[in-house]
Amino acid sequence: MRGVVFDGKQVQVVDDLTVREPGPGEVLVAISAAGLCHSDLSVVDGTIPFPVPVVLGHEGAGLVEAVGAGVSHVAPGDHVALSTLASCGTCAECDRGRPTMCRRAIGRPQQPFARGDRTVYQFASNSAFAERTVVKAVQAVRIPKDIPLRAAALIGCGVLTGVGAVLNRARVDRGDSVVVIGTGGIGLNVLQGARIAGALRIVAVDANPAKEAAARQFGATDFLTSTDGVRDILPTGADHVFECVGRVELIRRAVDLLDRHGQAVLLGVPGADAEASFLVSSMFLDKAILGCRYGSSRPQRDIPLYAELYRQGRLLLDELVTATYPVEDFEKARADAEAGRVARAVLTF
Repeated sequence: MRGVVFDGKQVQVVDDLTVREPGPGEVLVAISAAGLCHSDLSVVDGTIPFPVPVVLGHEGAGLVEAVGAGVSHVAPGDHVALSTLASCGTCAECDRGRPTMCRRAIGRPQQPFARGDRTVYQFASNSAFAERTVVKAVQAVRIPKDIPLRAAALIGCGVLTGVGAVLNRARVDRGDSVVVIGTGGIGLNVLQGARIAGALRIVAVDANPAKEAAARQFGATDFLTSTDGVRDILPTGADHVFECVGRVELIRRAVDLLDRHGQAVLLGVPGADAEASFLVSSMFLDKAILGCRYGSSRPQRDIPLYAELYRQGRLLLDELVTATYPVEDFEKARADAEAGRVARAVLTF
């Protein structure tokens, strides 16, 4: 079968990939569509260290082909969106409703794929850039069949991360002010999360002025090409600032733009050894810097919620898919994504 494999030096679309059958508590999914996220590109450029060779992709949707013993919540033929959380469901963090903190779901890469006699790693417990993948049952979330799979694919990372950061981590409230630095795939979802939450002023900041129309479509009330103008709009600062780029100087700006009791939420991914600074004295008015993993999501609850918001027209998904590419055109999709020409490139099988 076909898949996108990174061997540590180059990315290739191969056709000799195999995947094992699902074991107990696992699901075999035929991928229909998968979003190209910057986290995939970060594996390629070394920002996210990961063992190789690895099948990339972690934002996908498709059809259940087979289930292992003990799986009852999905069946062959069901449409599913995939999450990256291979959480155990039995530890203290899972029991508290915090599967993103499950230690069994982090840093334990599996090797369900093979090329010939060599095993191949699975990225983010998912590897959606393959015609078929095996995931833990908890990662496969059934969705209504009337939702296009190319749109549903984006729920599994961009929406869970961006909208989840607003609703679950920051808990933006009605009337709050929000600043979003960076309006790529994650930033656009933060914008629509803030809109759904009822934020009163939503300021989008992106150096590319061509992104203004999309930012406003997703919920921005104001658009700036620099953070320098934020104080003109919000003189006392913002209740929430989301950094969606992953640059340390922008993390500092996010902190500096906070109002009293404000929160800076970090969503962008800088290098693993990156360090950021801030004025300690500026934090004493109950300000906070929040890390956020995967939107603090509970996928079995959140994915159906977002799917229903999409059906009601309140959550935008089709508008995120600015270009689709057959998997053979991965390099073109990658170039367009790296150049910022698309909000989300979607690979199709």
